Amino acid sequence: MNVRDRLEQFRDEKYREFQSKLVPNISKDVILGVRTPAMRRVAKEFFGTEEGDAFMTELPHALYEENLVHFFMIALIKDFDRCIAETERFLPYVDCWPVSDQSSPKVFSKNHEKLLPYIRSWIDSDHVYTARFGMRMLMNEFLGPDFRTEYLDWVANKTGEDYYLRMMIAWYFATALAKQYDATVKVIEKRTLEPWTHNKAIQKARESFRVSEEHKAYLKTLQY
Repeated sequence: MNVRDRLEQFRDEKYREFQSKLVPNISKDVILGVRTPAMRRVAKEFFGTEEGDAFMTELPHALYEENLVHFFMIALIKDFDRCIAETERFLPYVDCWPVSDQSSPKVFSKNHEKLLPYIRSWIDSDHVYTARFGMRMLMNEFLGPDFRTEYLDWVANKTGEDYYLRMMIAWYFATALAKQYDATVKVIEKRTLEPWTHNKAIQKARESFRVSEEHKAYLKTLQY
């Protein structure tokens, strides 16, 4: 049995209808309607097998779920250099936000120094979902002890009209306001972001339970 046959076993037409509304930029015809826990299960089943290795060389994939399983398999790789190589090989084929957003290789957390140059390169990419993935990795891995104020500029300086790119910028700054408020609020005060993204970042921060009521009240005064 190959990956596609296994995914077919978890097909859910009702969930397919729901999922297709979340990713309107891809055709409903390429969606089976498989839930995330099942896709993670498939990734674990095939990871490291002959069938799994063959599947990871077969790009591009035809199905939405195949792309997700592929990225989930990449996240299971324990060797940093191999994980990076497979990530870079796969990113150009990412065509929607769920595939970009759901995979978080654990090996990245253990190799921040080596990871950082790749994150910068991904953010600078003209490919929307490569840039989105880079910003998400920066958000996930570098808003804690390894945070530097310059990382805010990496995201603030990213421009583009794509909705999913702008939403990621807003999501990054909303999270940064929750985790690194003092540094991040200075960027908001300067109105560095374009108005829509600026307001969306503030909205998301004000919806967060991790941002104090005092900070939320102040952020409201900074809206356009």
